[in-house]
Formats: sequence, C-alpha cells, structure tokens
Amino acid sequence: MSDHDGTGIESDYDRIGGGPAVSRVVERFYELVLADADLAPFFVGVDMSSLKRHQALLISQVLGGPAEFTGRELRVAHKDLPITAEHFGAVVAHLVAALTEAGVPPEVIARVGAVLGATEKDIVTEPAG
Repeated sequence: MSDHDGTGIESDYDRIGGGPAVSRVVERFYELVLADADLAPFFVGVDMSSLKRHQALLISQVLGGPAEFTGRELRVAHKDLPITAEHFGAVVAHLVAALTEAGVPPEVIARVGAVLGATEKDIVTEPAG
C-alpha cells in the first residue's frame, strides 16, 4: 500500500491506480470537454499538452497523490475568460463522467466534487445571465 500523505492510509490517488489512471481520466475528460460546443471555444489556441499535464498534477494532488501542482492560481488562470456557472457545471459533469467511466468509486468522486465545488468562486467570472 502506498502512503503519499504520511498517514499510513491508502490515498484516493492510490486506490484508483495512481498516475496512469489519472492520465486516462484527464484524456477522457478533455475528449468530453472539447466535444462540448459550449466549452470547446475556451480551448482554441490553448497548448493542450501543457493544460493536460497541469490538470493531471492538480487532480493527482486533489486525490492525495504527489503534491506537484505548480500551475497558476485558479483565479489568475481563469480571470480573463467569460466563464459562467453553467460552464463550470458542465466541466464538473464531464469530469464526473470521466471518473465514472474509469471505475472510480462514488465516494472518491464525491470527495473530488467537494473540492471542485470550493473552487467555483475562483473560476466563474461571469454573473448569472
């Protein structure tokens, strides 16, 4: 049993299969996001390789894996994008779908959802329409 957080308890990161599982989830997540006509325009001209790498590090950290995320703060990274609560909800739904398809246990998905919910205020930049 791996122990990334020093507690002797297996982390969610290890439970789902570590880095390879996170990579598969991130790949599927972006397939879903880029196929979504409401979300795809946000990613035009974006270095997807770099974005996927950052997303994998962020998700790994959220799951209790290696804390290696060094990207910009979420508020800074999203401040110039017209993101609504609806966009945020759609992204979360796509991540939940990718996690579910990967066989991630519902209680782990719920913990990821709780962490994501707390980030909404830093990502949503547009008032409700």
